Amino acid sequence: MTTAELIGQDPGWLITVKAFMVFGLCVILTLIAIWAERRIVARMQMRLGPNRTGKFGLLQSLADGVKLAFKEDLIPKAADKIIFVLAPLISVTVCFLAFAVIPISGPVSLFGRQTAMQLTDLPVAVLYILAVTSIGVYGIVLAGWSSGSVYPLLGGLRSSAQVISYEISLGLSLVAVFIYAGSMSTSEIVAAQDRFWFALVLFPSFVIFVISMVGETNRAPFDLAEAEGELVGGFHTEYSSLKFALFFLAEYVNIISVSALATTLFLGGYRAVPGLGFTEAWLGGWFTVFWFLGKVSLFFFFFIWLRGTLPRLRYDQFMKLGWKVLIPSSLAWILVVATLRVLTAEGASQFIIGGFTLGVVLLVLAASTLYERSKVKRQAFLHNIGEMPEPSFPLPVMPTARKNERLVIESHE
Repeated sequence: MTTAELIGQDPGWLITVKAFMVFGLCVILTLIAIWAERRIVARMQMRLGPNRTGKFGLLQSLADGVKLAFKEDLIPKAADKIIFVLAPLISVTVCFLAFAVIPISGPVSLFGRQTAMQLTDLPVAVLYILAVTSIGVYGIVLAGWSSGSVYPLLGGLRSSAQVISYEISLGLSLVAVFIYAGSMSTSEIVAAQDRFWFALVLFPSFVIFVISMVGETNRAPFDLAEAEGELVGGFHTEYSSLKFALFFLAEYVNIISVSALATTLFLGGYRAVPGLGFTEAWLGGWFTVFWFLGKVSLFFFFFIWLRGTLPRLRYDQFMKLGWKVLIPSSLAWILVVATLRVLTAEGASQFIIGGFTLGVVLLVLAASTLYERSKVKRQAFLHNIGEMPEPSFPLPVMPTARKNERLVIESHE
């Protein structure tokens, strides 16, 4: 019996129990993720990190959450109180909704019934995830607007533009997965990866998805909505106490949800590494949960690694990457994958398919080489004639320039 058939036979009480289990798992993973990030980044920076509260500091995240909940709850006088309170609730709710269609395990036995750790499945399950997570933009925009302050408003606009831009490239990167799997159902996409993971077969889609999910979650080096030197704390500058904790929770649950989505679509979901399929039957099928959580942990470690390694990008560079690189690359890759699937469906020979693939690779290499050469030649030409290209962003006047300017004026006087 398939996973979709098992889920369709679940009674209401069992779905409710699984919903509470998934919610509890997300909260526990969030607490562990915050602790792990602080410990790993501390090691990267030759520090200790949290090590006082509980064994190895494991209770530090819980202590911080309790502290935030009991802090004074401040609401600015100029704020729209109703929207100000609703914004964090919107952000944190939509993150949990994404887990409704994520398959966390294969067939298992729960309370004497055969089921799977997935609340429901839909023929368009991935589109459902994209739809509910996109609602989180409303929480960001409303939080910035309702604060009654300029800096949160600017942070909300910047963050919403960032999220919307990278949602486009993220959604386009999934089209190749739909074409190759022949379905938008998460359980069927996992089943389609029984031989090879899509991270290998559709590697360009995987790379675009990973870059886009980092940009969509406002994480370093793309955490431009919270650039301390520019916009203070971004859209949640005026938030405190429990409402700020909800935004904090939403950020980490969102990271876990996109990591779970990447695991499902590109790393075989709850399935074992090829060659270790026999482990899926261990513990009555519950061992598949450990495979799923292990893959999600790899993605989360990648988030931490980026934060401890790369500096923050400039905002115009970041948006240029999304609109001028990722989106056109996704569209070109979709055409390539669609052509390959048509050739395979019509029974084309391996020679023709291999020749088409080789031609695409050579075309990409030639285009990139010509672009780099033209760029070098243009810079060399401008350097020779004594003209450098004007920057695409405004530059402040340096203090030394002002000082020299003043000295010249005084000398003329």
